[in-house]
Amino acid sequence: LSVVVPIALSMIFLLLYFALGSIKDSILVYSAIPLSAIGGIFTLYLTGTNFSISAGVGFIALFGVAVLEGILMIAEFKRLESEGWHDYPRIAQQGTKIRLRSVLMTALAPSLGFIPMAISQGAGAEVQRPLALVVIGGLVSATILTLYVLPILYVWQRTKQAKRLSKKRVVAAAVI
Repeated sequence: LSVVVPIALSMIFLLLYFALGSIKDSILVYSAIPLSAIGGIFTLYLTGTNFSISAGVGFIALFGVAVLEGILMIAEFKRLESEGWHDYPRIAQQGTKIRLRSVLMTALAPSLGFIPMAISQGAGAEVQRPLALVVIGGLVSATILTLYVLPILYVWQRTKQAKRLSKKRVVAAAVI
C-alpha cells in the first residue's frame, strides 16, 4: 500500500496534466484529493473503523471520482474563458451553476451504490465496510468542497495570474 498509493497519485497527476495541458489547472483539480481525503478519514473516525487495505483501496477509488468532479468544473471554467469571458468570479459562479447537476450525479451514483456495502452485516462485511465508508464519506466532503473551494481557488489563481501578466505588460510598455 505504501508503494501503490504514491504511484496511483503520481499517475493521476500525470494524466491530469495530459488532459488539461496545464500544470496550474492540474494542481487545481488535484486539490480535490486532499479535500476528499478529509471526508474519508472523518468517516472512518466517526464510525470507529480502523484503516485497512480495503480502506486504502477505497481512498484510491475516492481520489479518482473526486478528480473527475474537479475536471468537470475546470473544463467548464476553461470553456467559458475560451468563449471570451474575462470576469473570473462570474466564470466561477456561472460554471458552478452549469456543472452543479453533473458534479452531484458524479458523486451520487457511487455513493448510493456503496450504501449496501456500508450497512451489510453478512459474510465479508468487515472487508467491504471500510471501503464503502471511505468512498461515501469522502464523496460527500469532496462534492461540497469541490462546489465551494475549487471555484474560490480558481478565481484566486486566475486573478493572481492576470495581475502578473498586467505588470509584465506595463514593464514591456515602459521599456518600449
